[in-house]
Amino acid sequence: MAIEPVVLALSRSGEAVAHRVAAVLGAQVHGRVDRVDVADAFFDNALDHARDLFAAGVPVVGVCASGILIRAVAPLLADKTAEPPVVSVSDDGAVVVPLLGGHRGANRLAARIAEALGAVSAVTTAGDVASGVALDAPPAGWRLVNPADAKDAMAALLSGGGARIKGPDAATATWLADLPVGDGVTITCGTAPASDLGGHHLHFAPQRFALGVGCARDCAVAELGDLVRGVLADAGIAPEAVACVNTIGLKADEPAILALAQELGVPLRLFGADALEAQTPRLANPSDVVFAEVGTHGVSEAAALAQVGEAGALVVEKRKTAMATCAVAQADVPLVALQGAARGRLSIVGIGPGQASWRTPEVSRLVAEAEELVGYGLYIDLLGPLAVGKARSDFPLGGEEDRCRYALEQAAKGKNVALVCSGDAGIYAMGALVFELLDRGPDQMGVSDAARRVEVISSPGVSALQGAAARAGAPLGHDFCAISLSDLLTPRDDILRRLRAAATGDFVIAFYNPVSRTRRTLLAEARYILLQHRPADTPVMLATSLGRPEEHLRYRRLDALEVDEVDMLTVVLVGSSNSRLAQLGEGPRMYTPRGYARKIDGDLA
Repeated sequence: MAIEPVVLALSRSGEAVAHRVAAVLGAQVHGRVDRVDVADAFFDNALDHARDLFAAGVPVVGVCASGILIRAVAPLLADKTAEPPVVSVSDDGAVVVPLLGGHRGANRLAARIAEALGAVSAVTTAGDVASGVALDAPPAGWRLVNPADAKDAMAALLSGGGARIKGPDAATATWLADLPVGDGVTITCGTAPASDLGGHHLHFAPQRFALGVGCARDCAVAELGDLVRGVLADAGIAPEAVACVNTIGLKADEPAILALAQELGVPLRLFGADALEAQTPRLANPSDVVFAEVGTHGVSEAAALAQVGEAGALVVEKRKTAMATCAVAQADVPLVALQGAARGRLSIVGIGPGQASWRTPEVSRLVAEAEELVGYGLYIDLLGPLAVGKARSDFPLGGEEDRCRYALEQAAKGKNVALVCSGDAGIYAMGALVFELLDRGPDQMGVSDAARRVEVISSPGVSALQGAAARAGAPLGHDFCAISLSDLLTPRDDILRRLRAAATGDFVIAFYNPVSRTRRTLLAEARYILLQHRPADTPVMLATSLGRPEEHLRYRRLDALEVDEVDMLTVVLVGSSNSRLAQLGEGPRMYTPRGYARKIDGDLA
């Protein structure tokens, strides 16, 4: 899913321009609190907000001074091939400057904005300035076969060498028409493989071919890959001229097909049996056996034809091996708006305890890419502007199974869904429940077969125990464990058994779900058990609403721990018999020594 840009408005002087830009791009406006009157979302700190968006891979258009955006994203700059576009627009809308990602869409964004505003687009990318063309960023539907050579080719053009454009598809490559003419570089355009490539010879392939594939369950990756490579070679089709891999939805999770799409670097598109069966009159090799198996008379031929539509045609009939089939269909023009469904994706994300600076860039990116957010409403709210404009499905506390089922079934429809959890999604959160549902069959109240075929991504987050430990100092410096005191799903006797084992083992303990409105006794029992195995003055840290404006931290002795000052938003960290409080100028800091003191004392002796 392409991520839509966000337009930042930092002041009233640029607010009107920001809304004009947003209308052109179909984007949201995010405005600075108290400095902008109308916006889709508001933020407090411009540097932090621009940095969060950039880290999430969101293209940023700031109606502000360029220096603000530069200072915001500078700490994150690392890979120009992966970073999103950043564009600045002057408050009066007179100047548009693509600051970053010129070849990843920033120059095109700047051109669209400048045209709409009647502004000057201050493009500084050498190739665009000299010829208006970025050779390493062809338009959608075209692919450069040898992108590593684009830099040398552009250098030759900038040195005055010029280019000769040849090949059967040269006339349709209108975006190359303004290149200077000369003998410095040869550019060929066509769907056939090209040889003798390099800085002096670039080859662009129009992506007019749809690859249809099918295979038996657990077909070897090499078997399907070898079949496809052989088919394309025999047909004289460059792999780069393939726009997508197409198959029946039942094969959405087939490893060989997924690996093939990844190898070719193209999207996978899925079709239902009914859509494929509609192609039966056009099939060269209809099969009653295949129909009996999956409900359509063909998979590879039908999927390829379904992608190219009525105007396209089959150019390679079904070829097969013992476990795989392959066919190719051709369209008259490059395939840009693809048919069929994408493979659904469920991202299980932990957003940390709450503050945006503790949210990992990967989690922010997955949230930004998601079409729908699912989770407990408070957790989605904590995403702030990153959640604005997205479909969201809020579930109450206690609705954990319902929200996981819903998220999986939405992904089964081909959607990109993020299941939002606090802390780390795999620690006392929804991650385990998602995989438990996936591990159950239909007769065990699992999820649908379609849901079992979606892509599932688990992304790490800063856990509550990590956040509390960081605020404390270093209480987890030696062996530790985490115990949930909720007996809603875990028998009380099991919790008490684990408490006794942890107390005997002298672990530092992080208590999750320490109390609720109706459950008040287990924390008191835990205190009693621990006092039998460690000193009464063992330090305990209570961390409430970590990472949020209302964050509240305090220390207690183990024997003075009161249940009434703990709630469900509190993490309780109980030290081991070796944990200490270091008294520092800014207050006490809790740590658990690992044994280095013995070495230090030995050196002193």
